[in-house]
Amino acid sequence: MLQTFRNINDSLHDLFKDAAKKCFNIDDSIEITQSTKDHFGDYQCNSALKMSKELGLPPRAIAEKLIAHLDNSLGMVKHCEIAGPGFINIHLQESFLEKEITLTLGDDRLGVPTPDQKKRIVCEFSSPNVAKEMHVGHLRSTIIGDALARLLEFLGHDVLRLNHIGNWGTQFGMLITYLKRFQPEVIDDASEQALETLMSWYKAAKVKFDEDPSFKKQSQEEVVRLQSGDPIARKAWSQICEISRRSFQEIYERLDICLTERGESYYNDMLPVVIRDFEEKGLCQIDDGAKVVFLSGFINKEGEPLPLIIQKSDGGYNYATTDLAGFKQRVQIEKAERIIIVTDAGQALHFQMVYQAALKVGYIDPRKTRFDHVPFGVVLAPNGKKFKTREGETEKLSDLIDEAVRRAKEALLERDPKAEDLDERAAIIGTGSIKYADLSGNRVKDYTFSYDRMLQFEGNTASFILYAYVRIQSIKRNIDVDLKTLLSTPKIELTHPSEIALALHLRRFGEALSAMDEELLPNRLTDYLFALAEKFHAFFRDCHVMGSEHQNSRLLLCELTGRILAKGLQILGIKTVEKM
Repeated sequence: MLQTFRNINDSLHDLFKDAAKKCFNIDDSIEITQSTKDHFGDYQCNSALKMSKELGLPPRAIAEKLIAHLDNSLGMVKHCEIAGPGFINIHLQESFLEKEITLTLGDDRLGVPTPDQKKRIVCEFSSPNVAKEMHVGHLRSTIIGDALARLLEFLGHDVLRLNHIGNWGTQFGMLITYLKRFQPEVIDDASEQALETLMSWYKAAKVKFDEDPSFKKQSQEEVVRLQSGDPIARKAWSQICEISRRSFQEIYERLDICLTERGESYYNDMLPVVIRDFEEKGLCQIDDGAKVVFLSGFINKEGEPLPLIIQKSDGGYNYATTDLAGFKQRVQIEKAERIIIVTDAGQALHFQMVYQAALKVGYIDPRKTRFDHVPFGVVLAPNGKKFKTREGETEKLSDLIDEAVRRAKEALLERDPKAEDLDERAAIIGTGSIKYADLSGNRVKDYTFSYDRMLQFEGNTASFILYAYVRIQSIKRNIDVDLKTLLSTPKIELTHPSEIALALHLRRFGEALSAMDEELLPNRLTDYLFALAEKFHAFFRDCHVMGSEHQNSRLLLCELTGRILAKGLQILGIKTVEKM
Protein backbone atom coordinates (compact mmCIF):
# COMPACT_ATOMS: atom_id res chain seq x y z
CA MET A 1 0.00 0.00 0.00
CA LEU A 2 1.40 3.41 -0.99
CA GLN A 3 2.07 5.61 2.04
CA THR A 4 0.65 9.13 1.78
CA PHE A 5 2.79 11.59 3.71
CA ARG A 6 1.95 14.89 5.30
CA ASN A 7 4.33 17.29 7.00
CA ILE A 8 4.21 16.92 10.77
CA ASN A 9 3.37 20.59 11.31
CA ASP A 10 0.34 20.18 9.02
CA SER A 11 -0.85 17.13 10.95
CA LEU A 12 -0.45 18.94 14.27
CA HIS A 13 -2.29 21.92 12.81
CA ASP A 14 -5.27 19.70 12.06
CA LEU A 15 -5.22 18.19 15.57
CA PHE A 16 -5.29 21.61 17.21
CA LYS A 17 -7.78 22.94 14.68
CA ASP A 18 -10.18 20.09 15.55
CA ALA A 19 -9.66 20.76 19.26
CA ALA A 20 -10.43 24.47 18.78
CA LYS A 21 -13.57 23.57 16.85
CA LYS A 22 -14.75 21.28 19.67
CA CYS A 23 -13.97 23.79 22.44
CA PHE A 24 -14.77 27.15 20.95
CA ASN A 25 -16.27 26.55 17.50
CA ILE A 26 -13.23 28.28 15.97
CA ASP A 27 -11.28 26.65 13.14
CA ASP A 28 -9.15 29.36 11.52
CA SER A 29 -6.88 30.65 14.28
CA ILE A 30 -4.33 27.83 14.64
CA GLU A 31 -0.66 28.24 13.81
CA ILE A 32 1.98 25.55 14.40
CA THR A 33 5.70 26.29 14.19
CA GLN A 34 8.89 24.38 14.86
CA SER A 35 10.21 25.12 18.34
CA THR A 36 12.85 27.82 18.43
CA LYS A 37 14.88 25.90 21.05
CA ASP A 38 15.11 22.16 21.71
CA HIS A 39 14.17 22.43 25.39
CA PHE A 40 10.83 23.99 24.36
CA GLY A 41 9.86 20.69 22.73
CA ASP A 42 9.52 19.80 19.06
CA TYR A 43 6.74 22.16 17.93
CA GLN A 44 4.87 25.11 19.37
CA CYS A 45 1.30 26.38 19.19
CA ASN A 46 1.04 30.05 20.17
CA SER A 47 -2.56 30.51 19.03
CA ALA A 48 -4.04 30.78 22.54
CA LEU A 49 -2.77 34.36 22.78
CA LYS A 50 -4.35 35.28 19.47
CA MET A 51 -7.66 33.58 20.40
CA SER A 52 -7.80 35.32 23.78
CA LYS A 53 -9.08 38.62 22.35
CA GLU A 54 -11.74 36.90 20.30
CA LEU A 55 -12.96 34.65 23.12
CA GLY A 56 -12.46 36.99 26.07
CA LEU A 57 -10.65 34.26 28.03
CA PRO A 58 -7.14 34.10 29.54
CA PRO A 59 -4.65 32.50 27.09
CA ARG A 60 -3.58 29.83 29.59
CA ALA A 61 -7.21 28.76 30.09
CA ILE A 62 -7.60 28.47 26.31
CA ALA A 63 -4.36 26.49 26.07
CA GLU A 64 -5.53 24.07 28.77
CA LYS A 65 -8.81 23.42 26.95
CA LEU A 66 -7.04 22.87 23.61
CA ILE A 67 -4.70 20.30 25.17
CA ALA A 68 -7.57 18.56 26.94
CA HIS A 69 -9.49 18.13 23.68
CA LEU A 70 -6.59 16.93 21.48
CA ASP A 71 -7.38 13.71 19.62
CA ASN A 72 -4.18 11.74 20.09
CA SER A 73 -5.47 8.47 18.68
CA LEU A 74 -2.58 8.38 16.16
CA GLY A 75 -0.07 8.55 19.00
CA MET A 76 1.70 11.63 17.65
CA VAL A 77 1.92 13.67 20.82
CA LYS A 78 3.85 12.48 23.87
CA HIS A 79 2.81 15.42 26.01
CA CYS A 80 2.14 19.17 25.87
CA GLU A 81 3.10 21.81 28.38
CA ILE A 82 1.97 25.39 28.79
CA ALA A 83 4.69 27.99 29.11
CA GLY A 84 4.55 31.70 29.87
CA PRO A 85 1.25 33.45 29.15
CA GLY A 86 -0.14 30.57 27.04
CA PHE A 87 2.46 29.07 24.70
CA ILE A 88 1.89 25.36 24.10
CA ASN A 89 5.08 23.32 23.78
CA ILE A 90 4.50 20.04 21.92
CA HIS A 91 6.65 16.95 22.45
CA LEU A 92 6.33 14.13 19.90
CA GLN A 93 6.12 10.48 20.84
CA GLU A 94 9.34 8.56 20.02
CA SER A 95 7.35 5.55 18.78
CA PHE A 96 5.48 7.82 16.33
CA LEU A 97 8.78 9.21 15.07
CA GLU A 98 10.23 5.69 14.69
CA LYS A 99 7.27 4.66 12.58
CA GLU A 100 7.41 7.81 10.42
CA ILE A 101 11.16 7.50 9.77
CA THR A 102 10.88 3.79 8.94
CA LEU A 103 8.12 4.55 6.42
CA THR A 104 10.15 7.41 4.97
CA LEU A 105 12.95 4.95 4.13
CA GLY A 106 10.62 3.18 1.72
CA ASP A 107 9.35 6.37 0.09
CA ASP A 108 10.87 7.65 -3.17
CA ARG A 109 9.85 11.18 -2.16
CA LEU A 110 11.57 10.87 1.24
CA GLY A 111 8.43 11.83 3.13
CA VAL A 112 7.74 14.96 1.08
CA PRO A 113 4.00 15.31 0.35
CA THR A 114 2.76 15.52 -3.21
CA PRO A 115 1.04 18.83 -4.05
CA ASP A 116 -2.72 19.05 -3.70
CA GLN A 117 -2.79 20.18 -7.33
CA LYS A 118 -0.17 19.79 -10.04
CA LYS A 119 0.40 23.24 -11.52
CA ARG A 120 1.75 24.56 -14.81
CA ILE A 121 4.60 26.88 -13.78
CA VAL A 122 6.71 29.13 -15.99
CA CYS A 123 10.08 29.91 -14.41
CA GLU A 124 12.19 32.50 -16.23
CA PHE A 125 15.84 32.89 -15.27
CA SER A 126 19.43 33.46 -16.47
CA SER A 127 18.54 35.76 -19.43
CA PRO A 128 21.94 36.88 -20.80
CA ASN A 129 22.32 39.21 -23.78
CA VAL A 130 23.49 38.03 -27.19
CA ALA A 131 26.93 39.31 -28.27
CA LYS A 132 28.03 39.68 -24.65
CA GLU A 133 29.76 37.19 -22.38
CA MET A 134 28.00 35.84 -19.33
CA HIS A 135 29.54 37.49 -16.28
CA VAL A 136 29.31 37.13 -12.53
CA GLY A 137 26.05 39.09 -12.53
CA HIS A 138 24.38 36.28 -14.47
CA LEU A 139 25.50 33.76 -11.87
CA ARG A 140 22.79 34.62 -9.37
CA SER A 141 19.86 34.59 -11.79
CA THR A 142 21.05 31.31 -13.30
CA ILE A 143 21.59 29.28 -10.14
CA ILE A 144 18.73 30.77 -8.10
CA GLY A 145 16.32 30.13 -10.96
CA ASP A 146 17.63 26.61 -11.50
CA ALA A 147 17.25 25.75 -7.80
CA LEU A 148 13.64 27.00 -7.79
CA ALA A 149 12.84 25.08 -10.97
CA ARG A 150 14.40 21.89 -9.55
CA LEU A 151 12.40 22.29 -6.34
CA LEU A 152 9.10 22.75 -8.18
CA GLU A 153 9.84 19.78 -10.44
CA PHE A 154 10.61 17.56 -7.44
CA LEU A 155 7.43 18.68 -5.71
CA GLY A 156 5.54 17.40 -8.75
CA HIS A 157 4.69 20.46 -10.84
CA ASP A 158 4.92 20.90 -14.62
CA VAL A 159 7.72 23.45 -15.03
CA LEU A 160 8.75 25.34 -18.16
CA ARG A 161 12.30 26.70 -17.69
CA LEU A 162 12.60 29.82 -19.84
CA ASN A 163 15.74 31.66 -20.88
CA HIS A 164 14.53 35.13 -21.94
CA ILE A 165 17.69 36.16 -23.77
CA GLY A 166 18.27 39.65 -25.15
CA ASN A 167 18.35 38.93 -28.90
CA TRP A 168 16.47 41.84 -30.52
CA GLY A 169 16.86 45.56 -30.99
CA THR A 170 19.18 48.29 -32.29
CA GLN A 171 22.44 46.49 -31.46
CA PHE A 172 21.60 43.83 -34.03
CA GLY A 173 21.15 46.43 -36.72
CA MET A 174 24.66 47.61 -35.88
CA LEU A 175 26.10 44.11 -35.96
CA ILE A 176 24.36 43.11 -39.19
CA THR A 177 25.63 46.27 -40.88
CA TYR A 178 29.15 45.57 -39.60
CA LEU A 179 29.08 41.98 -40.87
CA LYS A 180 27.80 43.05 -44.28
CA ARG A 181 30.57 45.61 -44.64
CA PHE A 182 33.55 43.90 -43.00
CA GLN A 183 32.81 40.18 -42.40
CA PRO A 184 30.34 39.12 -45.14
CA GLU A 185 31.55 35.51 -45.13
CA VAL A 186 30.30 35.08 -41.55
CA ILE A 187 26.69 35.59 -42.68
CA ASP A 188 26.91 32.22 -44.46
CA ASP A 189 28.92 30.35 -41.81
CA ALA A 190 29.80 31.42 -38.26
CA SER A 191 30.59 27.93 -36.96
CA GLU A 192 34.27 28.73 -36.37
CA GLN A 193 33.70 32.08 -34.67
CA ALA A 194 34.13 32.56 -30.93
CA LEU A 195 32.12 34.86 -28.69
CA GLU A 196 35.24 36.96 -28.02
CA THR A 197 35.39 37.70 -31.76
CA LEU A 198 31.70 38.62 -31.84
CA MET A 199 32.24 40.97 -28.90
CA SER A 200 35.12 42.67 -30.72
CA TRP A 201 32.83 43.17 -33.73
CA TYR A 202 30.17 44.61 -31.46
CA LYS A 203 32.64 47.14 -29.98
CA ALA A 204 33.87 48.12 -33.46
CA ALA A 205 30.28 48.43 -34.69
CA LYS A 206 29.40 50.67 -31.75
CA VAL A 207 32.29 52.99 -32.57
CA LYS A 208 31.18 53.19 -36.22
CA PHE A 209 27.56 53.73 -35.13
CA ASP A 210 28.57 56.70 -32.94
CA GLU A 211 30.99 58.26 -35.43
CA ASP A 212 29.75 57.43 -38.95
CA PRO A 213 26.29 58.85 -39.89
CA SER A 214 25.96 56.56 -42.93
CA PHE A 215 26.75 53.50 -40.78
CA LYS A 216 24.18 54.65 -38.22
CA LYS A 217 21.52 55.16 -40.88
CA GLN A 218 22.16 51.73 -42.43
CA SER A 219 22.05 50.14 -38.95
CA GLN A 220 18.65 51.65 -38.27
CA GLU A 221 17.43 50.42 -41.66
CA GLU A 222 18.75 46.93 -40.86
CA VAL A 223 16.68 46.88 -37.68
CA VAL A 224 13.56 47.52 -39.76
CA ARG A 225 14.60 44.80 -42.24
CA LEU A 226 15.23 42.36 -39.41
CA GLN A 227 11.88 43.04 -37.75
CA SER A 228 10.05 42.72 -41.07
CA GLY A 229 11.63 39.35 -41.85
CA ASP A 230 14.20 40.24 -44.53
CA PRO A 231 15.94 36.88 -45.29
CA ILE A 232 19.52 38.23 -45.38
CA ALA A 233 19.06 40.23 -42.18
CA ARG A 234 17.46 37.21 -40.49
CA LYS A 235 20.30 34.95 -41.66
CA ALA A 236 22.95 37.31 -40.27
CA TRP A 237 20.99 37.64 -37.03
CA SER A 238 20.76 33.84 -36.72
CA GLN A 239 24.53 33.50 -37.07
CA ILE A 240 25.09 36.16 -34.41
CA CYS A 241 22.72 34.39 -32.03
CA GLU A 242 24.31 31.00 -32.70
CA ILE A 243 27.78 32.23 -31.73
CA SER A 244 26.43 33.43 -28.39
CA ARG A 245 24.30 30.33 -27.93
CA ARG A 246 27.34 28.04 -28.17
CA SER A 247 29.17 30.08 -25.56
CA PHE A 248 26.17 30.16 -23.21
CA GLN A 249 25.68 26.42 -23.58
CA GLU A 250 29.24 25.71 -22.47
CA ILE A 251 28.53 27.56 -19.22
CA TYR A 252 25.16 25.85 -18.75
CA GLU A 253 26.71 22.41 -19.23
CA ARG A 254 29.40 23.13 -16.66
CA LEU A 255 26.76 24.31 -14.19
CA ASP A 256 24.35 21.47 -15.12
CA ILE A 257 21.60 23.90 -16.15
CA CYS A 258 18.75 23.06 -18.56
CA LEU A 259 16.78 25.86 -20.23
CA THR A 260 14.38 26.49 -23.08
CA GLU A 261 15.51 29.53 -25.04
CA ARG A 262 12.75 32.01 -25.80
CA GLY A 263 14.25 35.44 -26.34
CA GLU A 264 12.78 38.84 -27.01
CA SER A 265 12.46 38.01 -30.72
CA TYR A 266 9.92 35.30 -29.90
CA TYR A 267 7.35 37.95 -28.96
CA ASN A 268 7.97 40.30 -31.89
CA ASP A 269 4.73 39.54 -33.75
CA MET A 270 2.73 39.98 -30.55
CA LEU A 271 3.90 43.52 -29.81
CA PRO A 272 1.37 45.35 -32.07
CA VAL A 273 -1.36 43.16 -30.55
CA VAL A 274 -0.35 44.29 -27.05
CA ILE A 275 -0.69 47.94 -28.06
CA ARG A 276 -4.07 47.26 -29.65
CA ASP A 277 -5.28 45.46 -26.49
CA PHE A 278 -4.49 48.50 -24.35
CA GLU A 279 -5.99 50.91 -26.86
CA GLU A 280 -9.23 48.93 -27.19
CA LYS A 281 -9.68 48.99 -23.41
CA GLY A 282 -9.02 52.73 -23.27
CA LEU A 283 -5.93 52.27 -21.13
CA CYS A 284 -3.44 53.84 -23.52
CA GLN A 285 -2.56 57.56 -23.43
CA ILE A 286 -0.19 59.71 -25.47
CA ASP A 287 2.62 61.37 -23.50
CA ASP A 288 5.29 63.32 -25.45
CA GLY A 289 4.44 61.25 -28.51
CA ALA A 290 4.83 57.91 -26.73
CA LYS A 291 2.02 55.52 -25.88
CA VAL A 292 1.90 55.05 -22.12
CA VAL A 293 -0.17 53.50 -19.36
CA PHE A 294 -0.69 55.31 -16.03
CA LEU A 295 -0.98 52.98 -13.04
CA SER A 296 -2.32 53.80 -9.60
CA GLY A 297 0.35 54.20 -6.92
CA PHE A 298 3.36 54.84 -9.16
CA ILE A 299 4.84 58.35 -9.03
CA ASN A 300 8.19 59.92 -9.92
CA LYS A 301 10.54 61.93 -7.69
CA GLU A 302 8.48 65.06 -8.27
CA GLY A 303 5.34 63.31 -7.06
CA GLU A 304 3.82 63.19 -10.54
CA PRO A 305 2.22 60.06 -12.08
CA LEU A 306 4.91 57.74 -13.46
CA PRO A 307 4.01 56.43 -16.92
CA LEU A 308 4.77 52.94 -18.19
CA ILE A 309 5.88 53.42 -21.80
CA ILE A 310 4.65 50.61 -24.05
CA GLN A 311 5.48 52.21 -27.43
CA LYS A 312 8.15 54.85 -27.99
CA SER A 313 7.49 58.08 -29.85
CA ASP A 314 9.37 56.71 -32.89
CA GLY A 315 7.01 53.72 -33.01
CA GLY A 316 9.52 51.29 -31.49
CA TYR A 317 8.81 48.89 -28.66
CA ASN A 318 10.67 48.36 -25.39
CA TYR A 319 11.17 45.89 -22.55
CA ALA A 320 7.75 46.67 -21.08
CA THR A 321 6.02 45.78 -24.36
CA THR A 322 7.93 42.51 -24.62
CA ASP A 323 7.28 41.56 -20.98
CA LEU A 324 3.58 42.31 -21.38
CA ALA A 325 3.54 40.06 -24.44
CA GLY A 326 5.29 37.46 -22.29
CA PHE A 327 2.52 37.60 -19.67
CA LYS A 328 -0.14 37.35 -22.37
CA GLN A 329 1.51 34.34 -24.03
CA ARG A 330 2.25 32.49 -20.79
CA VAL A 331 -1.29 32.77 -19.49
CA GLN A 332 -3.28 32.43 -22.71
CA ILE A 333 -1.09 29.89 -24.55
CA GLU A 334 1.01 28.16 -21.88
CA LYS A 335 -1.91 28.16 -19.42
CA ALA A 336 0.48 29.10 -16.63
CA GLU A 337 -0.93 28.95 -13.11
CA ARG A 338 2.22 30.45 -11.65
CA ILE A 339 4.83 32.72 -13.27
CA ILE A 340 8.23 33.22 -11.65
CA ILE A 341 10.77 35.71 -13.03
CA VAL A 342 14.26 35.85 -11.51
CA THR A 343 16.20 39.10 -12.05
CA ASP A 344 18.38 41.56 -10.13
CA ALA A 345 16.62 43.80 -7.63
CA GLY A 346 17.15 46.81 -9.90
CA GLN A 347 14.29 45.58 -12.08
CA ALA A 348 11.78 45.35 -9.22
CA LEU A 349 9.94 48.58 -10.11
CA HIS A 350 9.77 47.58 -13.77
CA PHE A 351 8.07 44.27 -12.97
CA GLN A 352 5.75 45.84 -10.40
CA MET A 353 4.49 48.20 -13.09
CA VAL A 354 4.35 45.59 -15.86
CA TYR A 355 2.42 43.20 -13.61
CA GLN A 356 -0.08 45.91 -12.65
CA ALA A 357 -0.52 46.77 -16.33
CA ALA A 358 -1.05 43.07 -17.15
CA LEU A 359 -3.74 42.91 -14.46
CA LYS A 360 -5.38 46.06 -15.77
CA VAL A 361 -5.58 44.89 -19.37
CA GLY A 362 -6.83 41.47 -18.29
CA TYR A 363 -3.84 39.30 -19.21
CA ILE A 364 -3.71 37.89 -15.68
CA ASP A 365 -6.45 36.85 -13.29
CA PRO A 366 -4.72 36.75 -9.86
CA ARG A 367 -7.27 34.19 -8.69
CA LYS A 368 -5.99 31.76 -11.32
CA THR A 369 -2.36 32.75 -11.88
CA ARG A 370 0.17 33.71 -9.24
CA PHE A 371 3.07 35.96 -10.23
CA ASP A 372 6.34 36.18 -8.31
CA HIS A 373 9.19 38.48 -9.18
CA VAL A 374 12.26 36.99 -7.49
CA PRO A 375 14.80 39.81 -7.01
CA PHE A 376 18.39 39.37 -5.85
CA GLY A 377 21.21 41.67 -4.74
CA VAL A 378 24.51 42.32 -6.49
CA VAL A 379 27.71 40.27 -6.19
CA LEU A 380 30.38 42.05 -4.14
CA ALA A 381 34.10 41.45 -3.75
CA PRO A 382 35.48 40.85 -0.21
CA ASN A 383 36.33 44.58 -0.05
CA GLY A 384 32.62 45.41 -0.33
CA LYS A 385 32.84 46.79 -3.86
CA LYS A 386 31.33 45.32 -7.02
CA PHE A 387 33.07 42.10 -8.00
CA LYS A 388 35.44 42.85 -10.89
CA THR A 389 38.77 41.73 -12.32
CA ARG A 390 42.02 43.53 -11.51
CA GLU A 391 41.64 45.34 -14.82
CA GLY A 392 38.30 46.72 -13.68
CA GLU A 393 36.27 44.53 -16.03
CA THR A 394 33.24 42.57 -14.86
CA GLU A 395 34.40 39.05 -13.93
CA LYS A 396 33.57 36.51 -16.64
CA LEU A 397 31.54 33.58 -15.41
CA SER A 398 33.77 31.05 -17.19
CA ASP A 399 36.87 32.45 -15.45
CA LEU A 400 35.12 32.37 -12.09
CA ILE A 401 34.23 28.68 -12.54
CA ASP A 402 37.77 27.84 -13.71
CA GLU A 403 39.28 29.43 -10.61
CA ALA A 404 36.89 27.66 -8.21
CA VAL A 405 37.65 24.28 -9.81
CA ARG A 406 41.39 24.96 -9.71
CA ARG A 407 41.26 25.80 -6.00
CA ALA A 408 39.07 22.77 -5.27
CA LYS A 409 41.67 20.57 -6.98
CA GLU A 410 44.45 22.08 -4.86
CA ALA A 411 42.43 21.45 -1.69
CA LEU A 412 41.80 17.82 -2.64
CA LEU A 413 45.50 17.25 -3.39
CA GLU A 414 46.44 18.79 -0.08
CA ARG A 415 44.19 16.33 1.74
CA ASP A 416 45.25 13.35 -0.39
CA PRO A 417 48.27 13.66 -2.76
CA LYS A 418 47.31 10.33 -4.36
CA ALA A 419 43.67 11.26 -4.94
CA GLU A 420 41.89 9.52 -7.82
CA ASP A 421 39.22 10.95 -10.15
CA LEU A 422 40.67 14.32 -9.24
CA ASP A 423 39.37 16.38 -12.17
CA GLU A 424 35.82 15.04 -11.85
CA ARG A 425 35.64 15.62 -8.10
CA ALA A 426 37.26 19.05 -8.34
CA ALA A 427 34.67 20.08 -10.94
CA ILE A 428 31.81 18.90 -8.70
CA ILE A 429 33.20 20.54 -5.55
CA GLY A 430 34.28 23.74 -7.33
CA THR A 431 30.96 24.41 -9.09
CA GLY A 432 28.99 23.10 -6.12
CA SER A 433 30.81 25.50 -3.80
CA ILE A 434 30.00 28.46 -6.05
CA LYS A 435 26.34 27.52 -6.08
CA TYR A 436 26.01 26.73 -2.39
CA ALA A 437 27.81 29.88 -1.25
CA ASP A 438 25.40 32.00 -3.26
CA LEU A 439 22.24 30.08 -2.39
CA SER A 440 23.02 29.90 1.34
CA GLY A 441 22.51 33.65 1.78
CA ASN A 442 19.23 35.52 1.59
CA ARG A 443 18.99 36.25 -2.14
CA VAL A 444 17.53 39.72 -1.55
CA LYS A 445 20.76 40.91 0.05
CA ASP A 446 24.02 41.69 -1.75
CA TYR A 447 26.31 38.69 -1.81
CA THR A 448 30.05 38.84 -0.98
CA PHE A 449 32.00 36.44 -3.16
CA SER A 450 34.97 34.70 -1.50
CA TYR A 451 36.78 31.66 -2.88
CA ASP A 452 38.43 31.01 0.47
CA ARG A 453 35.19 30.95 2.43
CA MET A 454 33.15 28.95 -0.09
CA LEU A 455 35.74 26.13 -0.26
CA GLN A 456 36.16 25.70 3.50
CA PHE A 457 35.42 22.29 5.00
CA GLU A 458 33.86 23.88 8.10
CA GLY A 459 30.75 26.00 8.45
CA ASN A 460 27.76 26.32 6.17
CA THR A 461 29.53 25.35 2.93
CA ALA A 462 29.07 22.77 0.20
CA SER A 463 32.21 20.94 1.36
CA PHE A 464 30.82 20.56 4.90
CA ILE A 465 27.56 19.08 3.58
CA LEU A 466 29.41 16.85 1.11
CA TYR A 467 31.73 15.64 3.88
CA ALA A 468 28.73 14.41 5.88
CA TYR A 469 27.50 12.55 2.80
CA VAL A 470 30.98 11.05 2.19
CA ARG A 471 31.23 9.91 5.81
CA ILE A 472 27.92 8.05 5.42
CA GLN A 473 29.19 6.25 2.32
CA SER A 474 32.30 5.25 4.26
CA ILE A 475 30.18 3.84 7.12
CA LYS A 476 28.15 1.79 4.64
CA ARG A 477 31.31 0.41 3.00
CA ASN A 478 32.87 -0.56 6.33
CA ILE A 479 29.86 -2.42 7.74
CA ASP A 480 29.52 -5.93 6.34
CA VAL A 481 25.74 -5.91 6.03
CA ASP A 482 23.57 -6.40 2.94
CA LEU A 483 21.78 -3.04 2.96
CA LYS A 484 19.30 -4.15 0.31
CA THR A 485 18.11 -7.01 2.55
CA LEU A 486 18.00 -4.70 5.54
CA LEU A 487 15.84 -2.22 3.63
CA SER A 488 13.33 -4.92 2.66
CA THR A 489 12.15 -5.16 6.29
CA PRO A 490 13.43 -1.95 7.90
CA LYS A 491 13.10 -1.27 11.61
CA ILE A 492 14.43 1.87 13.25
CA GLU A 493 14.65 2.31 17.01
CA LEU A 494 15.45 5.66 18.58
CA THR A 495 17.15 5.29 21.96
CA HIS A 496 19.62 8.18 22.23
CA PRO A 497 18.76 11.91 22.23
CA SER A 498 21.09 12.46 19.25
CA GLU A 499 19.23 9.75 17.31
CA ILE A 500 15.89 11.33 18.14
CA ALA A 501 17.11 14.80 17.12
CA LEU A 502 18.46 13.46 13.81
CA ALA A 503 15.27 11.50 13.07
CA LEU A 504 13.05 14.51 13.77
CA HIS A 505 15.13 16.69 11.47
CA LEU A 506 15.00 14.06 8.71
CA ARG A 507 11.22 14.00 8.95
CA ARG A 508 11.17 17.81 8.53
CA PHE A 509 12.63 17.70 5.01
CA GLY A 510 9.22 18.39 3.50
CA GLU A 511 8.72 21.40 5.78
CA ALA A 512 11.99 22.93 4.55
CA LEU A 513 10.95 22.43 0.92
CA SER A 514 7.51 23.87 1.62
CA ALA A 515 9.10 27.02 3.09
CA MET A 516 11.40 27.36 0.08
CA ASP A 517 8.43 26.94 -2.26
CA GLU A 518 6.31 29.57 -0.54
CA GLU A 519 9.02 32.18 0.03
CA LEU A 520 11.19 31.32 -3.01
CA LEU A 521 14.26 31.51 -0.78
CA PRO A 522 16.82 28.74 -1.49
CA ASN A 523 18.54 29.46 1.83
CA ARG A 524 15.60 27.78 3.56
CA LEU A 525 16.95 24.52 2.12
CA THR A 526 20.64 25.28 2.71
CA ASP A 527 19.86 26.10 6.36
CA TYR A 528 18.08 22.77 6.64
CA LEU A 529 20.98 20.83 5.07
CA PHE A 530 23.55 22.55 7.27
CA ALA A 531 21.56 21.66 10.39
CA LEU A 532 21.13 18.10 9.10
CA ALA A 533 24.88 17.71 8.60
CA GLU A 534 25.51 19.07 12.11
CA LYS A 535 22.94 16.72 13.64
CA PHE A 536 24.42 13.78 11.75
CA HIS A 537 27.93 14.56 13.02
CA ALA A 538 26.54 14.81 16.58
CA PHE A 539 24.81 11.45 16.09
CA PHE A 540 28.05 9.92 14.75
CA ARG A 541 29.93 11.28 17.77
CA ASP A 542 27.39 10.06 20.34
CA CYS A 543 26.05 6.84 18.82
CA HIS A 544 28.43 4.04 17.90
CA VAL A 545 27.23 2.39 14.69
CA MET A 546 29.53 -0.48 13.70
CA GLY A 547 29.27 -3.47 16.01
CA SER A 548 26.79 -1.88 18.40
CA GLU A 549 23.59 -3.63 19.47
CA HIS A 550 21.73 -0.98 17.44
CA GLN A 551 23.97 -1.33 14.37
CA ASN A 552 21.26 -2.12 11.82
CA SER A 553 18.88 0.56 13.05
CA ARG A 554 21.63 3.18 13.05
CA LEU A 555 22.85 2.08 9.63
CA LEU A 556 19.34 2.68 8.29
CA LEU A 557 19.34 6.11 9.90
CA CYS A 558 22.64 6.82 8.13
CA GLU A 559 21.17 5.62 4.83
CA LEU A 560 18.17 7.92 5.09
CA THR A 561 20.40 10.85 6.05
CA GLY A 562 22.56 10.21 2.97
CA ARG A 563 19.52 10.08 0.71
CA ILE A 564 18.10 13.35 2.00
CA LEU A 565 21.48 15.09 1.84
CA ALA A 566 21.85 13.95 -1.77
CA LYS A 567 18.31 14.98 -2.72
CA GLY A 568 18.66 18.36 -1.04
CA LEU A 569 21.93 19.02 -2.86
CA GLN A 570 20.39 17.86 -6.14
CA ILE A 571 17.57 20.38 -5.73
CA LEU A 572 20.25 23.05 -5.30
CA GLY A 573 21.91 21.81 -8.50
CA ILE A 574 24.88 20.23 -6.70
CA LYS A 575 26.17 16.72 -7.37
CA THR A 576 27.65 14.43 -4.70
CA VAL A 577 31.05 12.72 -4.48
CA GLU A 578 31.89 9.38 -2.87
CA LYS A 579 35.24 10.53 -1.45
CA MET A 580 36.74 13.82 -0.30
